[in-house]
Amino acid sequence: EVCSELWCLSKSNRCITNSIPAAEGTICQTNTIDKGWCYKRECVPFGTRPEGVDGAWGSWSSWGECSRTCGGGVSSSVRHCDSPRPTIGGKYCLGERKRYRSCNTDVTGPPSPPSVPLMCCGLFPALHIPIPPIQGASQLWHRGGVKACSLNCLAEGFNFYTERAAAVVDGTPCRQDSNDICVNGECKHVGCDRVLGSDSKEDKCRVCGGDGSSCETIEGVFNQSLPEGGYEEVIQIPKGSVHIDIRELNLSINYLALRGDSGEYFINGKLSIDPPRRFDIAGTTFHYRRSPEEPESLEALGPTNITLFVMVLVRTELQGIRYKFNAPVGRDGSSQYSWHYTPWTKCSVLCAGGSQIQSVVCRKLSDGSTVPNHFCSADTKVPERQRSCNTEPCPPAWAIGNWSECSRSCNEGVRTRSVFCKRKISASEEKTLDDASCSQPRPKMLEPCNNQTCPPEWVALDWSEASAKGGTRSWGSCGPGFRHRIVLCKSGDHSVTLPTAQCHEAAKPPTSMRCNLRRCPPPRWVTGEWGECSAQCGLGQQRRSVQCLAHTGQPSMECVESLQPPGMQQCETKCESGPTDNPEECKDVNKVAYCPLVLKFKFCSRTYFRQMCCKTCQGH
Repeated sequence: EVCSELWCLSKSNRCITNSIPAAEGTICQTNTIDKGWCYKRECVPFGTRPEGVDGAWGSWSSWGECSRTCGGGVSSSVRHCDSPRPTIGGKYCLGERKRYRSCNTDVTGPPSPPSVPLMCCGLFPALHIPIPPIQGASQLWHRGGVKACSLNCLAEGFNFYTERAAAVVDGTPCRQDSNDICVNGECKHVGCDRVLGSDSKEDKCRVCGGDGSSCETIEGVFNQSLPEGGYEEVIQIPKGSVHIDIRELNLSINYLALRGDSGEYFINGKLSIDPPRRFDIAGTTFHYRRSPEEPESLEALGPTNITLFVMVLVRTELQGIRYKFNAPVGRDGSSQYSWHYTPWTKCSVLCAGGSQIQSVVCRKLSDGSTVPNHFCSADTKVPERQRSCNTEPCPPAWAIGNWSECSRSCNEGVRTRSVFCKRKISASEEKTLDDASCSQPRPKMLEPCNNQTCPPEWVALDWSEASAKGGTRSWGSCGPGFRHRIVLCKSGDHSVTLPTAQCHEAAKPPTSMRCNLRRCPPPRWVTGEWGECSAQCGLGQQRRSVQCLAHTGQPSMECVESLQPPGMQQCETKCESGPTDNPEECKDVNKVAYCPLVLKFKFCSRTYFRQMCCKTCQGH
């Protein structure tokens, strides 16, 4: 069995081994396998390859320590894709590797670490975190900047931010007047019940999940005529009021003011005007706004923990002040209140692990109605309860995808969809099973569609060969030509040829098109035969025709002028012998001294010079 242990024959004819198996893929043979190869110390049929193992999630770790001791923190739990790990190309686990949940949602409790509150920027000196050496900068810093969950701090008296940390501590509020918190550097939604990802919302009375019956809306317009030069009361805002909105109807030089029930002024008191800003008053934050473009306003979410009085400092005739707030019902203080558990909520899911919650509400003892929490003592509040439910895995079920687009718009196409048998194990984990595990029959993965017959349409046959512009093609044709084809009106299935009137004429494809057969040769110079010499004796001239002709034989103006052949050349006609040509009588006249020049300038062809210089011109 070479696949499990490889033996070798030594020079001394002994079998020896190191107890090492043959390499993977070594050819092997057994009683049942004629040809195989080694895989994992076994001889398997040749070509058998190992299958990949898909990864699966391990168990969730226990929940970590809460990031805050009170007021809503975050704890986390992790799991790893190691049960088993993916091998040999197996798929990695799908789903979340890390999960978060809310913790310590009580408003009261042990103090949180100093880096959590919104005042954290001012604590850098105490935490021994260096502050940029800015000449004249105070040691007081304020949190701000564009990124809600990074620690950007503004030095008081300066107009720039510096980033102190990429992410604040988990559980830190993203913004003031908001329940949303920072988790791993990102702002996550938190319901009014301070639970991460909860959809719980406040009603108009700021009661979480309430029906709005614990408060009543007080609204109106105050426009009485008042004496100038002093403070006058506009409206009383009872303790526990929420969604407070006070604003002047028009721009004026009058000023809104806010006073407590003991007579002290919080905003614009003692005849001095405060700049627009935020004021932490009566357990909530008031936003005081005043600008040259908009009327003055006061806004707060509430609830207030004392009774307040809206005042106006009258400087001129009153333009009107609109007020609106929601005040608690039965706010005379004579009723008694206590904390009560609500019934367990319905399980969030039917299987694969859900949760139930038992909330705590403040109720009026006299009638059992739910009222805002501030009516009950925070010291006696009991914690909210939560428990798991329906933790068993869901039964196998078909996971059916959406149908694809039809393969054809008519004449019966097909469409497909994915169908898998899956079983949900938990909220973030599900397994794909064999089809036999789900109820049968399996839903269809393919079905016909668009069975209607296609309308008639034009069908174009193949293009013909190119022909010359005249309509025929001959050997040597060149230049522009045409190609033609037949276009028929066919039925939707192309089985029957129909009259052309049954197809849309505007959609008919073209039946001919321009084309080039081949490139035509360029125009060329064509010469005729040389004519007779102009001289009967001696030197003369002869001519011939020279024309620029296109490949069609027609005259052209496009020949290269520098290549034009000559149309005229010199010629010579042999003269007949006369009496003076006798060598014995042929001699130069003694008195003529220019015979060498006659020969040099080729004047021997002229009769006179030939007679005067007969001997010199002889043979020329």
